[in-house]
Amino acid sequence: MTYKLLPYRQSTPRVDSTTFLADGCAIIGNVTIKSNSSIWFNTVIRGDVDRISIGSNTNIQDLVVIHTSRKDGGYVDIGDNVTVGHSALLHACSIEDNAFIGMQSIIMDESIISEHAFIAAGSLVPAGSIVRSKELWMGRPAKYVRMVTDAELKFMEENARHYVELSKEHQLARDEPLNEI
Repeated sequence: MTYKLLPYRQSTPRVDSTTFLADGCAIIGNVTIKSNSSIWFNTVIRGDVDRISIGSNTNIQDLVVIHTSRKDGGYVDIGDNVTVGHSALLHACSIEDNAFIGMQSIIMDESIISEHAFIAAGSLVPAGSIVRSKELWMGRPAKYVRMVTDAELKFMEENARHYVELSKEHQLARDEPLNEI
């Protein structure tokens, strides 16, 4: 295994033993990751200047960068059953339960992505934005487009479940359990 859990100052990442950490990911400092989540290949989660919390059953896909800010409220909170797509960037923001962040999206400081909200691939959510529950936003800058459909809600739920299952398969293939820290 070549993932890295790196302490910074007095903080060491706390990762639940059921979490899958793919090769190449780096988790630094004041980071907490709860049960059955997955951190995929070459992702960087850097809790060096404030805290980062990732809930249960959440998937942080390949090449994602998550970082904090030195400003008050510069932490990152990510809820349960969240999907963060490949190559997304999350900076000092809050992502509530069951939200979906599309591939290569950028979520800027102090933005709040509410429960069941959907950010389309490639979107840039400006600093301080509030995306309300079940809203679909897209664009650069991202703007409200419409409400999420029932089919999209089902897709979001199924995707989160799929990644829990996929991470278990990867862990079995690796044949080496993660020791809880």
